[in-house]
Amino acid sequence: MDYSHDDAGLARQPIGYWSWAAYDATVTHIRAALAEINLTQPPWWVLNQLTEADEQGRPRAEVVAMLRGYLNVGDSLEPEIDGLIARGLVTEDPTTRLRMTPGGHPLRAEAAERVGRAIADIHTGIPDEEYVAALKVLQRMIHNVGGNAWHH
Repeated sequence: MDYSHDDAGLARQPIGYWSWAAYDATVTHIRAALAEINLTQPPWWVLNQLTEADEQGRPRAEVVAMLRGYLNVGDSLEPEIDGLIARGLVTEDPTTRLRMTPGGHPLRAEAAERVGRAIADIHTGIPDEEYVAALKVLQRMIHNVGGNAWHH
């Protein structure tokens, strides 16, 4: 692969630009894969949160709290959940517990397959050691400026 600069030049490049460019390229790639099945990222994240919770469901507030930090989604998760309910992919009982419907399972499985392929594309030619090193450097930079990007 050809890089934009030699190593000395790369060392002087602005991390803000390159982290944004990586974000833009990777998120656009993942969103394109989801768009092919009429799904966007926030509903995909909600479906993913409900995968393990089918029997008892998960409280809406718990799902929202878990996903609140994902790409600055914030309060826009509520209408996304309502949209999944309106589409018949998720149900909500009187105690506000969310469950994926039988119709939601195939869409979630298809989305997982597509996102998995998109992530594999993103990782092409990047050994795990390099990927881990890149994430550690980014996390150190976040820490250095007092940021918080962790989610559970």
